[in-house]
Amino acid sequence: MGKEKYSIGFIFIMLWLCPFMANAQDDKAVRQEYLKELILLQEKPSSHDSFVGFHDLTWEDWIERTGELPPNYGVIPSIPFLPDPLIIGEGKENEKVTTMAQWESQREYFKEQVKYILSGTFPDPPTNLKAEILSERTKNGVSIQMIELRFGEDHKAKLTLEVFTPPGEGPFPVFMTQWNHRGWAQIAVRRGYMGLIYAGADAKDDTREYLELYPDYDWSTLMARAWGAHRAVDYLYTLNEVDKSKIAITGHSRNGKQSLFAAAFDERITATITSSGGTGGEFPYRYTDERHSNESIDYLVSRRTHWLHPRIRFYSGREHKMPIDQNSLMALIAPNALMFSSSIREGGGGDPWAIEQIYTSLTKVYDFLDAPEKLGIRLRDGEHAVSERDLEAFMDWLDIQFGRKNFPWDNHLSYNYSFEKWKKESGEFIDLSKFPIQSTQNIAVNVSHLEKDQEKIKQDLTWLLGDEPAGLPASDIETLSQKEDYVSSFMPRPKVKNGKKLNITPYNAMGDYLYGSLYFPTDEAGERKVGANGRMPVLIFLHKYTNTGYDSELNALINGLLAKGIAVLTYDMIGYGARIEEGTLFYQRYPHWSKMGKMVTDARAAVDALESLDFIDNDKIFVGGYALGGTVGLITAALEPKIAGLALSSAFTPLRNASGDVEGLKAFSHLYGLIPRLGFFDGEENRIPVDFPEILANIAPRPLMVISPELDRHADHENVINTMEDLKQLYQKLGVGDVLEWQSPHAFNHFTEAQQQEMIKWLEQQVAK
Repeated sequence: MGKEKYSIGFIFIMLWLCPFMANAQDDKAVRQEYLKELILLQEKPSSHDSFVGFHDLTWEDWIERTGELPPNYGVIPSIPFLPDPLIIGEGKENEKVTTMAQWESQREYFKEQVKYILSGTFPDPPTNLKAEILSERTKNGVSIQMIELRFGEDHKAKLTLEVFTPPGEGPFPVFMTQWNHRGWAQIAVRRGYMGLIYAGADAKDDTREYLELYPDYDWSTLMARAWGAHRAVDYLYTLNEVDKSKIAITGHSRNGKQSLFAAAFDERITATITSSGGTGGEFPYRYTDERHSNESIDYLVSRRTHWLHPRIRFYSGREHKMPIDQNSLMALIAPNALMFSSSIREGGGGDPWAIEQIYTSLTKVYDFLDAPEKLGIRLRDGEHAVSERDLEAFMDWLDIQFGRKNFPWDNHLSYNYSFEKWKKESGEFIDLSKFPIQSTQNIAVNVSHLEKDQEKIKQDLTWLLGDEPAGLPASDIETLSQKEDYVSSFMPRPKVKNGKKLNITPYNAMGDYLYGSLYFPTDEAGERKVGANGRMPVLIFLHKYTNTGYDSELNALINGLLAKGIAVLTYDMIGYGARIEEGTLFYQRYPHWSKMGKMVTDARAAVDALESLDFIDNDKIFVGGYALGGTVGLITAALEPKIAGLALSSAFTPLRNASGDVEGLKAFSHLYGLIPRLGFFDGEENRIPVDFPEILANIAPRPLMVISPELDRHADHENVINTMEDLKQLYQKLGVGDVLEWQSPHAFNHFTEAQQQEMIKWLEQQVAK
């Protein structure tokens, strides 16, 4: 055989392609490394009998079968804030939707991305639907029918319905929900609706067979149930007694999630209410990591492996890399009516701030489509379950949407803040030219005149926090109380095994009429366990961005500290836990102050309160916190010299040189509304008068522990490294290098059990000195 001969042109093409082929190989290698990292860091499934789809028992099975790899996170755009549904190509050209043709194109893009990341693909509607009435009876004038739908190849697929038709000729509006919500349908019937429940729920699920009957589709369980709801609508469209312009769907928890899928892909559903749907429901995925006490992607898919498409797991810990979010799914429902209902203090299932981010985002879509009245929100109090008062309110809203009644309705928001609104109400304005450009390279503190530099940092920080109104200091605490704040009493608070909890009540004076819970170690007789000096050290631990404030997630940390003889004081910060309502009108009441300023004032008042207790060691009052709590603790310790030391996790990223991968200063000025004055420096970050590197320097020479996870998507890790290296040099120059500890675990933004143990260990070392 002769040698192969290649043309000059072929050789030229191959030489031209070589770099691209090499890049493709490099990209694949990077993605394979990301996959290994995800498998290493993700939570393990809580049950081995769950599945991720018809073909696969586990996520790893799906990976092996499909060969799927995560995206190359390093090259795809970062979208740290909730994507604007009216922006085309978020993170790229950022062209705004201005025409209906553009909107229709945007809708198609959302559908493709939802199917790819969240729901999976699903079949076209069947054309051979047939219905059989299995039973029929009448009770109190209401017709009750049990119906079986059959469709698909050889009519193997089925869906069981129970239909309740009120007396009269109709046509009737329809209230459609899942099998386990039969009681909901009963109330709807009393309000003159036809009720329909379908077997697409845990209690009775005919849709699970669809995965086997349609094996060429990679749909998730929730999407299969939603597709079943579409078949129920098919049946409704065959009935003359149905008002086809008034078909509503609703569901609670996982059923709220599937209701959104159903309405997003079937415009015949003209009204949707999702109730406490949580992650995959009313929450944006970007605000479901551990900082918010919601069910993260990782947590959800490790326990409910089949609810959503396996591909969503690629975005666990890197939610800001998702090209869409839950508001993109919900935008597909517009301009049909849509309402969110949830609890403001429901642990894991309700987060008013996160839900309101979705609501605010979608108002743009409904305004664009000239249907603002079609978007609603109702945030109740209480736990996960709903009651009859909630269901009657659902019916009120549906009656409004369907033009049946003219009830008053208020889309009340607990976090009705925007930077632009604050600027208008406060009338504040600053001249940026009066703020010199600052260095972003080093901590600008000179050891030879440390006190002078630190005083200047305090002044700049105090200005940034706003103008604190004059107030009275708290009185000394005379007694601790077992009395609990009413709202706090039904929230998931920590429980201790080796100590007791007593409360600092407003009557005992801690700051501006605040409640606080003091957990303290006890001996075998149940008496307070104090040191040789008759006193005990204490940690003020400040909570994260959580609607339940200091909740039961702190059990392990508090019990671990009590075991080391360290007391713990914790309380709800303004805008969270039992103080959500207190924060709603904060900037109308104090337009020139800031929520962060109030949080710091409260933390300093907590220090004063502890100092007045005769069993607390005033020289060993420490502050700790994770996420928001860490940030508040850091700023408080920078201003309050009585704090003996500080331990924090995932608490900061430098703002002056923050990249577009993180929220940066707008997290404080625009997103959470914590420090509005920072918003004036948007685009001029190098003029911020004081940044976290200097704030950290103000802790010196006191003991400081910093935990900054390497994969924290809210922080520019390289900038954090530079800051901590500079801080180490400062501590070394001051001769106290041993009291600064910095840990950077290869992990996402989680306050893990390992981190908590490290914090306990470090505090034990400090109080022993």
